[in-house]
This record gives sequence, structure tokens and C-alpha cells, in this order.
Amino acid sequence: MVIPNQPIGQPVEHPNATAVLFLGAASLICCGLLGPVAWALGKRALDQIEESGGAFGGRVQVMVGYILGIVGTILMVCWAVLFLLVMINGNA
Repeated sequence: MVIPNQPIGQPVEHPNATAVLFLGAASLICCGLLGPVAWALGKRALDQIEESGGAFGGRVQVMVGYILGIVGTILMVCWAVLFLLVMINGNA
């Protein structure tokens, strides 16, 4: 039985899946500025995976990178606020 509108065979990994995962991990490890980039690319990739109807795979990689991007962005903002508070007060 063939299900209409379903791709035949294995889904192709989304072209940005690995990039989103890398950017999300790098935002936590070394550079918080990559967090918003991973967040935006991850959201776009998740939307494209949903719209593809099963033609694109890599949803887990994109989701992990997306979440890491959100966490990296939040940590970057917290560090920036802490830095500003230290600069205003003059000492920790």
C-alpha cells in the first residue's frame, strides 16, 4: 500500500542540521554570540523539516542545537548583565 504525499525511502538530512548543532554547542563552550545564530537557524530548519512532510530528516540534531542556542543566549545575557553590574559597582 502506498501512502499519498509521503516520500519513498529514507529522508535526507536537513542541510543545516549539523551546522545548527555545532553552533549551539559552540555557544555554550566558547562563544555566546553564536547562541542567537543557532537559535534562528534552528527555528528555520525545524519549520522546513515540518513543512517537508518527511522529506527532511535530522530533526533531533536540529532540536538539540536549537535548545543549546537558546541556553547559550540566556547565559550570554546573564554574563553581560553581571559584567555591567560589576563595572557599575566597581568591585564584585
